[in-house]
Amino acid sequence: MSDPKTPDPKKLYIKTYGCQMNVYDSERMAEALAPSGYVTTDQADEADMILLNTCHIREKAAEKTYHELGRLRPLKEERPDLRIGVTGCVAQAEGAEIIARQPLVDLVVGPQSYHRLPEMLARGIAVETEFPEEDKFDRLPQRPKAQRGPTAFLTVQEGCDKFCAFCVVPYTRGAEVSRPVERILAEARDLVDRGVREITLLGQNVNAYHGDGEGGDWGLARLIRELARIDGLERLRYTTSHPNDMDDDLIAAHGDEPKLMPYLHLPVQSGSDRILKAMNRRHTAADYLALVERIRAARPDILLTSDFITGFPGETEADFQATMDLVEAVGFGTAFTFRYSARPGTPAAEKPPVPKPEAEDRLHRLQALIARQQRAAQEAMVGREVGVLFEKPGRQAGQLVGKSDHLHAVHVAGPDARIGDLARVRIIASGANSLQGQLI
Repeated sequence: MSDPKTPDPKKLYIKTYGCQMNVYDSERMAEALAPSGYVTTDQADEADMILLNTCHIREKAAEKTYHELGRLRPLKEERPDLRIGVTGCVAQAEGAEIIARQPLVDLVVGPQSYHRLPEMLARGIAVETEFPEEDKFDRLPQRPKAQRGPTAFLTVQEGCDKFCAFCVVPYTRGAEVSRPVERILAEARDLVDRGVREITLLGQNVNAYHGDGEGGDWGLARLIRELARIDGLERLRYTTSHPNDMDDDLIAAHGDEPKLMPYLHLPVQSGSDRILKAMNRRHTAADYLALVERIRAARPDILLTSDFITGFPGETEADFQATMDLVEAVGFGTAFTFRYSARPGTPAAEKPPVPKPEAEDRLHRLQALIARQQRAAQEAMVGREVGVLFEKPGRQAGQLVGKSDHLHAVHVAGPDARIGDLARVRIIASGANSLQGQLI
């Protein structure tokens, strides 16, 4: 029987769009609001507060946010006390315009101000999109001691100083900021204490990490080596990287740190030097290929993935063919591929676009090549033994699904295995986007 003096908890629904960092941020927002009496729910229609944690990377991101808000209008009309907030990169970019266009919105919060959510609610503040001087990670409450699943994200760096011509991140997330080493280690130890066995380090430009640590400035490789000393932490990954920040120490870590998994997401965007210069990427195709060679020399079995944009302003068929040549030369495990779409406020948005039919045709050809490489990479795993960390039940009775060392999804019939187990598995078949394995 509930205590009549204890108020019923309020329910919080968060819809998360975009990158892994938004997933991490959504978790931290829920934790920040817990002392105010909020518990999470997966049902929007029963929530007392709804937060849309938005991403500005995809095409027409702002319009999609307004469309989603329109779908929430009936809920707000039915329950006027329902609080609706927009957070994330669209909130940072649009600011008070969101409330002007959709008056049903009560809160607009940029990515650097999530720690201020309780204060905004208490004081009736509607918009917070400044880049505050205090570190939001210092101000967020300690994570509750609840048990966690076997994998977790951990943000170590935010923002970007690269200013690629197509990208809004420097404007929505701000300049590069790295968290101090000891705070990262403390959060990692806490996660492991609660059941986490694999941590993925996050940053908009994660391999630009330079945090204050014992003896001065630490790079990402040194941080990884220190994290690897935590008992119970079995696996480490990191994303997303910039080719220009893959230093010798980080490359070496891929060869000499067993807990750093043989997987690397390393966006190149184009194989044309002319387009790379127009994108302000500050590397050439030859630079990238030489870097791949050095990485593979350190860790021959590493699986590489990447990002590509087709139809960037000024791209010719010859430029696109240079991209196809680079993809052929590298052999990727998979890649995220996009047709260029302008982001307001970025330098590339001022340039005339490639006609949409041409850009889409190139995208389809690139995707077909990437799909062939993905199939080849998966088929090459058949017959091999890999480590698999089981994360969830499969669709069939007695089946578990986990991720391999190379981040492939692996389905295993393992009635004696449990979620959280890290097991040796022999790959016996390759499917469209996953592998089938057998416990050894």
